[in-house]
Amino acid sequence: MSNVLVTSSIVAKRALPILENMLTFAKACNREYQEEFDGNMSRGYAPGVTINIKKPPRYMYRAGAVANPQATVETTVPLTLSQGGCDIALSSLELTLSVTQLDKKIAAAIAPVANEIDRQGLALAHFAAFNTLNPAGAQPSTQALSVNAIATMQQRLNEMAAPVKDNQRALVMNPSLQAALLQGYSGMFNKVSSIGDQNTTGAMNNQFGLNPDMDQNVDVHTNGTQVVTGTNVNAANQIGSNIVVVGLGGTITRGTVITLPGVFAVNPQSRTTTGTLAQFVVTADCAAAATTIPVSPALVTSGAFQNVTASPTNGQPFLIVGAASTAYATNVAFHSDAFTLAMVPMWSPGPKGVISVEQMTHNGFTVKVTQFYDGINDKMIMRIDVLFGYAATYPELAVKYYTLN
Repeated sequence: MSNVLVTSSIVAKRALPILENMLTFAKACNREYQEEFDGNMSRGYAPGVTINIKKPPRYMYRAGAVANPQATVETTVPLTLSQGGCDIALSSLELTLSVTQLDKKIAAAIAPVANEIDRQGLALAHFAAFNTLNPAGAQPSTQALSVNAIATMQQRLNEMAAPVKDNQRALVMNPSLQAALLQGYSGMFNKVSSIGDQNTTGAMNNQFGLNPDMDQNVDVHTNGTQVVTGTNVNAANQIGSNIVVVGLGGTITRGTVITLPGVFAVNPQSRTTTGTLAQFVVTADCAAAATTIPVSPALVTSGAFQNVTASPTNGQPFLIVGAASTAYATNVAFHSDAFTLAMVPMWSPGPKGVISVEQMTHNGFTVKVTQFYDGINDKMIMRIDVLFGYAATYPELAVKYYTLN
């Protein structure tokens, strides 16, 4: 195969589709807020820059003919950019490569970049999502259990009013859950073409409205030493992000999911109870004997942003989802609006000290390749850079499915 002279333009053109193809979690996230960056490049976006994403206001239904004007309350979610990439050193001889050799080198360089983008997103899902299923952590071992796993994920997303008809619901799972579900669905009736694709690729096709994908970066959560039945709530009429309890009997780790006595989730639009205990994710580690548990979401018992039926019942214990000191893979089903990813163009250096720089964007994914010379070692250095950030815009539109790690 003919050789090519390796330039930043050629590397950028080949790196971008490879990156997009390697991503799993990132591809299923909302990308619309990226325009907040793209339309304002004059600001000189750089690592550490933060924008606040506005969420739509909510209002209450008015009964009757008398007007009742409501104040407009807009909430925001911060999204902070971080920079990363991979760098390649090419000798004078290596600057001329066959196309095949070049693609292999680029794929090898892009792999850790894609891996890190997905890893950070799945870590965000671990710590931001509070809806959680399958506290026992057992893998679905039969067809019925496999169907039930997907059905209960969809049920929780429906209860949280996740959009249904836009085909934007995804399931990102670790290899063991994918293997279990593939086996569970093996005897079900499907189109011949769907079965053929599944057998050829070893990957699941759309299942009951969820677009499934496998990612080895699914995060793992380990509960602390606090037993499942926690200590009693220690004050009445509590709302907000901190729950006061009797001193803990063990530790609670960040990311642990709890339920509170008498507190049920509500549909975010109708504000009627779903009949399911509301779940909350602990936002910071809690030591044994601690008397305050920081949680998300904050408890709101009335108004346009109501998310629970009532404050926790005083004198009754909270409960931990899962067993003490047990590790769970945090597989996650979610609507794209649950998480936002922005990957934006970067500032590019001038000609001094740089041979060439190329930046390319496709489907919202951007890669910058900078080529410069290391005279001391007679090497041509190629920087492959990405600038991206995540935000949990609507974590209620996600549900974790625990499996024993």
